[in-house]
Amino acid sequence: MFVFNTTTKVDYPVLNKWIQWQMSIYIPEVMATGFFTEHRFYKLLDHDDNEGAIYVTQFLVSSKEVYQQYLQQRAPQLQQKALDEWGDKIVSFSTLLQNVQ
Repeated sequence: MFVFNTTTKVDYPVLNKWIQWQMSIYIPEVMATGFFTEHRFYKLLDHDDNEGAIYVTQFLVSSKEVYQQYLQQRAPQLQQKALDEWGDKIVSFSTLLQNVQ
């Protein structure tokens, strides 16, 4: 099992709207692509949050191949949608994690 992990710092003035958008629009759209089996959404604790709150969104995926298909087929459109919606109010980076248990 692999986890597509995105960490996002969100400016405080848009935080509540971003959380609502994340849960009602973005996560459902990513899940609707059919590439992922589950999702998780976390708030990062124990960090210096003077510049913004940090959240982690995770999508479970069965293989690296399926993840690569997502990156090629759907990720660019969904990333552009987030950029169009939030601009420089958020900063994100993504990683791929592998379960070692």
